[in-house]
Amino acid sequence: MSPTLAELSERELLRRLARFAPPDQLSDDTAALNADPRPLLINTDVLVDGIHFSDATTSALDVGWRAVAANLSDLAASGAVEIEGITVALVAPGCTSWDWVDGVYQGIGAALGQYGGSLLGGDCSRGEQRLLSITALGRLGPLRLHRNAALPGDVLVTSGAHGLSRLGLALLQDDPCVRDIALDPSLRDKAIARHRHPTPRLDEVQQLLACKPEHLPWRAGGTDSSDGLLSAVAGLCSSSGCGALLQRDQLPVAEGWPEGPAWTDWCLAGGEDFELVLSLPEAWADIWQTCIPDSQRIGRINAEAGVIRWAHNHTVVEARGFDHFNQPSASTKRSDGT
Repeated sequence: MSPTLAELSERELLRRLARFAPPDQLSDDTAALNADPRPLLINTDVLVDGIHFSDATTSALDVGWRAVAANLSDLAASGAVEIEGITVALVAPGCTSWDWVDGVYQGIGAALGQYGGSLLGGDCSRGEQRLLSITALGRLGPLRLHRNAALPGDVLVTSGAHGLSRLGLALLQDDPCVRDIALDPSLRDKAIARHRHPTPRLDEVQQLLACKPEHLPWRAGGTDSSDGLLSAVAGLCSSSGCGALLQRDQLPVAEGWPEGPAWTDWCLAGGEDFELVLSLPEAWADIWQTCIPDSQRIGRINAEAGVIRWAHNHTVVEARGFDHFNQPSASTKRSDGT
């Protein structure tokens, strides 16, 4: 039977966690990074039990993987080309089993093994609620993707389908809204996999850099869709002082995606898809789309500051992305609001 954290000493806990880091990495209170002329990108995300994950839908391994993927998605959406590593802060009640912690760190290790970087350090503490906070560090390439870099005339493109993670969560929760719908088995499997094991789009950033037309400057607007597709577009528009026209018939949905207002809302505002959402000059967008099979052109940036409209009738697009301070708990809504 697995011991609880209360039954382990802090020294023993650190000894067990040390196997997930390079040799002697956790034997000191600091981590040293090698000198590098490339700027360092840093971001932090916090996952809270009952808000961002739950035992009902998320295994310990999946919690660790998703925590890393969410952070690396933010780095990718800023133009990172290499991952240096992460630090992990874990808070948990004393009754938490070692097996759960071990599973979380196995998920963390699996994600780092897939996308690069190492466990640089962190901290552990006792608390009333399980909480996982990760800080990720990556190196910037030649293009600093930023929400404030969109310009009128740019094409809006995204790296993949949206709504899948939200559908996956609904399926895992046996949500009544999907219980009686005949979904293609491949769509069901893809949705659950996307929810449990999201993919930070680091490879797609490399493709973006490689395909830039020589005559264009290193300028592109970018973010990820962790809080929903529409929220991502709104962030680009707000930071850049622009607006957008979206093509309703070009929404990025997976094959076999049902039709109807609720399904459109999940595409626009389901969240947790962790796809790149980019504002690019048309020539660059055209080439990038040929390199990324699942990418989709979804609209254009215009000069109507702060307003997002449908292109076909110019009505305002209405859907709401994830808001950390205005949502029900994850056990009934979603399991990761990063």
